[in-house]
Amino acid sequence: MDGRNEKAPLLPTTAEGKQEGSLCGRIWVESKKLWHIVGPATFSRVTLYGMSIVTQAFAGHLGDLELASFSIANTVVLGFSYGLILGMASALETLCGQAFGAKRYRMLGIYLQRSWIVLLIVSALMSPFFVFATPILEAVGQPREIAERAGVMCLWMLPIHFSYAIQFPLQRFLLCQLRTPVIAYVSAAAFLIHVVMSWVVVYWLDLGIAGASCVLNFSWWISPLWLLAYTLWRCPLTWPGFSMEALFGLWEFVKLSVASGVMICLENWYYRVLILLTGNLKNAQVAIDALSICMSISGWEMMIPLAFFAATGVRVSNELGAGNGKGAKFATIVSAATSSAIGLLFWLLIIVFHDKFPLFFTTSPVIVDEAEKLAILLAFTILLNSIQPVLSGVAIGSGWQALVAYVNIGCYYFIGLPLGILLGWFFSLGVEGIWTGMIGGTVIQTLILVYITIRCDWDKEAIDAGVRVSN
Repeated sequence: MDGRNEKAPLLPTTAEGKQEGSLCGRIWVESKKLWHIVGPATFSRVTLYGMSIVTQAFAGHLGDLELASFSIANTVVLGFSYGLILGMASALETLCGQAFGAKRYRMLGIYLQRSWIVLLIVSALMSPFFVFATPILEAVGQPREIAERAGVMCLWMLPIHFSYAIQFPLQRFLLCQLRTPVIAYVSAAAFLIHVVMSWVVVYWLDLGIAGASCVLNFSWWISPLWLLAYTLWRCPLTWPGFSMEALFGLWEFVKLSVASGVMICLENWYYRVLILLTGNLKNAQVAIDALSICMSISGWEMMIPLAFFAATGVRVSNELGAGNGKGAKFATIVSAATSSAIGLLFWLLIIVFHDKFPLFFTTSPVIVDEAEKLAILLAFTILLNSIQPVLSGVAIGSGWQALVAYVNIGCYYFIGLPLGILLGWFFSLGVEGIWTGMIGGTVIQTLILVYITIRCDWDKEAIDAGVRVSN
């Protein structure tokens, strides 16, 4: 039984994807489909990422050293894990999205189990980076005192690392079925619990940053456990039960997961490398604190483009799986235009409130002044990041992960990073120079992805999706 005759929950009919009616009407219909995914996805991502922001804010008000140490542990070490696991889990957006569009519902549960197997193995292989974080951070030039404290925090954060391997596949499994509200509800509950428990542990019980890290662990595990319970009991069409079938075809799944992982983590790690490079500058603690504030704001706002990334991947893969290439193209255009407009709004907010946002994290005048100097770079990073994830979402939905991975390697690590190092050290522009060079790499990458998307043969992509699903 492959589920071809089963009734689809919330699946738009093929007729809805036909290019009929006025342009405004088509935009309205596509926007409703898009926001059905983007709205809850944005809310869930903002609240989940917000848990780290809340903990970072508590750390910042405990002291500048605590802020720098937590920022290194959370942004660099845990951030590397986040990027790789998130990227590998994104393979489900290609497979589950196209299978759902083709009405092969049972395969969604099989793909989910394959993803768990692969990601848990990868998580175990990455664990030594958390255990030996202190010597690794010292080896890449971080100040000893910051590296030691960050290493301790990394040990506390190891359970979060494993929660990613369960949570991210579950989110994509549910997103591809358009079961988005449950993800938002669970994330909201986890966030509220985290805020209350953080206040109690840090201020009432006076357990400091170690206590805050423990709360962050607990809060991150609430979401995957609740989503797992929902999947087991409320997804009868797409959850076939634990099956030995998940063990077959693992190699093909691994190849797509690795391609997705490389594509996404190269993007995710790019600006995290900026934190490491800043640790090698003079007065590193102040520079890291200021930069980590900007990266936290950027990362929090980035949850909105990442929601468009997920929604675009789902919409494109659903349409391609249903054999509707023109519908996939139109979904891409609407998503890119909407995300860009939102990015422009946040660009304006950062420009206007450039001297206010650092106060959420610290009251240190030196750090506030340093963060204010970086506001322009932060604003343009946010603007660029509103466009690029949508184009990556198209790649995920279409199965172009390997191609985009090569683009990312070239633009980020052979252009942007060397240019940033050149401006930062050889031209003595410090963190502003490093960041400016890296923005240059992002600009080139975005232009290349725009070109690839414009040149895409969508009818051919629909045929290829049908072949992929039938296999």
